[in-house]
Amino acid sequence: MNRGACRRRPALWGALALAALGAALLSGCGTLGYYWQAAHGHVRLMRAARPVSDWLADAQTPERLRERLLLAQRIRRFASEQLALPDNASYTGYADLGRAAAVWNVVAAPPYALTLKTWCFPVAGCVGYRGYYDLQAAQAEAQAQRDAGLEASVYPVPAYSTLGWLNWAGGDPLLSTFIAYPEGELARIVFHELAHQVLYVAGDTGFNESYATAVERLGGAQWLHTQASPAAREEYAAFDARRRQMRMLMLDTRRRLEQVYDSPVARAGDWPAVEAAKQAAMAEFRARYAALRAQWTGPRQGAWDAWVAGANNATFAAQAAYDQGVPAFEGLFAHEGRDWPRFHAAVRRLARLPTPEARRAALAAFTPDPAAVPAAAPPAAAPAQDARDPSLTNENRTDVRHPH
Repeated sequence: MNRGACRRRPALWGALALAALGAALLSGCGTLGYYWQAAHGHVRLMRAARPVSDWLADAQTPERLRERLLLAQRIRRFASEQLALPDNASYTGYADLGRAAAVWNVVAAPPYALTLKTWCFPVAGCVGYRGYYDLQAAQAEAQAQRDAGLEASVYPVPAYSTLGWLNWAGGDPLLSTFIAYPEGELARIVFHELAHQVLYVAGDTGFNESYATAVERLGGAQWLHTQASPAAREEYAAFDARRRQMRMLMLDTRRRLEQVYDSPVARAGDWPAVEAAKQAAMAEFRARYAALRAQWTGPRQGAWDAWVAGANNATFAAQAAYDQGVPAFEGLFAHEGRDWPRFHAAVRRLARLPTPEARRAALAAFTPDPAAVPAAAPPAAAPAQDARDPSLTNENRTDVRHPH
């Protein structure tokens, strides 16, 4: 582990902001104001980071935070030593942001399609979201999309990846927005974000996020099986059972909505009939959720309430970007003998294919037959809210923030 690389470098922050703005101006996409908030927001985040070793040496660090940081460093070593994920400065520092999310993403989709609107950025290419460091700014952007006739949603993002580009400046830090996640969830989010540093294909959100989600699920299952305590495994299993139920409900609803939007009445342009069918599908979704929720007991019983209440085409389309291609990547992992270096190398070969369609076609060969999946397969899990997972809200976390 390259622990010594994570140090505060104040002289770099101005250069970092200027570089981000310069790339934005050269790209010709978006406004200067938007890119300034992005550059300024990220610089502030990185300036808040201190090496984990400094937090551990600080007598004022709460014991609960100290325990979580030690666990996170175990997870970080495991990622590189066992999952062949990059060994660099990322996640060897920690920042207390004092807010509920690292950023807030805006997603938008047409009223009768599960197709995300895309925005184009330097490096990342065109993606189906637009991120803001200020919640009010994100809400204003969402309203602008609604005024333009789209359905829109704002969701909190606990972590994001700089794709390894900023490891020279200390890398991506652990954040107060996710450090208190349950052990299995904390492992998964670190594995997911590090996977983005293995590879990233500009303009292909589905490929990137499905690969990273497969890494987090498979790696998370391996961590729980080999490293976690029985209590941590039990906690994860109980929560994951509910999450699997929600994933199946979301998938069923997406399929029904897709049928509505591709129905004869939709092709004929009978939009009142399409709207009625859409509202019937959404009503069924909420009724089925209410029935599931009534069966649940214990912590986080209402974890999905807000997501369900605000569900629309944009939220369903955003969720699909993270999980639709995961079974194929899991099949590829099995095809490569569950060998992590071989798996990553195979994904890199797929990434070099010329188009998203070519990558999807190649991946399709590895999609497993559901009837052939063994009962002992690693537990599937929805993505960690980068997401991602709407169930992991701040209200459900233990406060481990450093006193201000």
